[in-house]
Amino acid sequence: MNRLREFIPSSVDYKSARTDWRKDLLAGITVGIVALPLALAFGITTGAGASAGLITAILAGLIAAVFGGSNFQVSGPTGAMTVVLVPIVNKYGVESLIPLGFFAGLLTLILGLIRAGSIINRVPWPVMEGFTLGIAVVIALQQFPTALATPSINGGRTVTTAWRTVKGAINNGLNFSAIFIVILTLVVKFIYPKIAHKVKLHIPASFIAILFSSVVVLAFGISVPTVGDLPKAIFHLQKFSLFGLGIYELTTAVIAIALLASIESLLSARVADQMSHIHEAKDRYQPNRELFGQGLASMFSSIFGGMPATGAIARTGVNIRSGAKSRLAAIFHAVFLLAVVLVLSPIISKIPTSALAGVLIGTSYRMASPANLREILRTTRLDGSILLITALIVIFVDLIWGILIGTAVYFLFSKLKRK
Repeated sequence: MNRLREFIPSSVDYKSARTDWRKDLLAGITVGIVALPLALAFGITTGAGASAGLITAILAGLIAAVFGGSNFQVSGPTGAMTVVLVPIVNKYGVESLIPLGFFAGLLTLILGLIRAGSIINRVPWPVMEGFTLGIAVVIALQQFPTALATPSINGGRTVTTAWRTVKGAINNGLNFSAIFIVILTLVVKFIYPKIAHKVKLHIPASFIAILFSSVVVLAFGISVPTVGDLPKAIFHLQKFSLFGLGIYELTTAVIAIALLASIESLLSARVADQMSHIHEAKDRYQPNRELFGQGLASMFSSIFGGMPATGAIARTGVNIRSGAKSRLAAIFHAVFLLAVVLVLSPIISKIPTSALAGVLIGTSYRMASPANLREILRTTRLDGSILLITALIVIFVDLIWGILIGTAVYFLFSKLKRK
């Protein structure tokens, strides 16, 4: 029983709530504003729909905040997870996310119970930087169908699919209205922070970019695809079935999703502790409890119409920069999103999907962080090489293989260097 006690929420998790709840509330609302367009965009990109992205952000975000091992982690749908899910949905259909998400969540939960968190947490930083760069490129490539308002032409790998989609769009005639909205969204997203810095406005750039593009579309009657009506009952229990998935397909996909959820969540929690300048061991995130919470979040999210979730580095960073003091901020973020969906569904339905694609392309650029990339490439030759190897494998082969091969090569050459 004592071994299980660390996985059970306690009052210690909220020791600062009585004095700092107002700061947590403000941080939660700020993160919610950032999370809203990303949840919509990741749901659409995956093929599960905008409502699935919102369900994941709300339900998984709430459960992971309560049961997870970090006081600052914000969880939900992420770009890295869409990289794994998009080919699965294309091959087996969106219904396959129900069993895959449930069993991947269960495996993640078990990894926490057997205390595998400390092992997964040892992935080298150059590998994680390469992983982030590769993911950024793949997320941008995945936006081509939505950005061009054209069907995706499956080509197996992401790069091939993107190339075929662009060729198909050119052959069938480009949708210049959708392309214009993508460019407009990107311009606003990158220019707004410079203006906001001067007038000290703290509204997230993605939110402003989508709001501005949506107003332009409505004001000038521009014909582009929109999010569309959201279900009136956003949470609904799904029929559980394997939907034709064989044991091999189920096992390999579940392992890939669980490993990604584990690695990305622990990386995000580790970054959160660094950003919060936590030095006391008692205040640091608990990797095994984090896996337990993330697993539970994905299980419930998947059976209620959502997708597998992970800790989100960008949203977690916004949470900390907005003054969060406890996990109450992540809970407020989920409650805020639920309130927005219940009240503003008619407005959300009119958001142009090309604006969401523009936000994700801009987010991909931020993730790639060219300045940070140049700095790493100028350090040691080993770190730079590992970064590039990992990124290329993620882009052209597979995300999990990128992490595994990058880690193996890193430790191999580090060992040879010591000799």
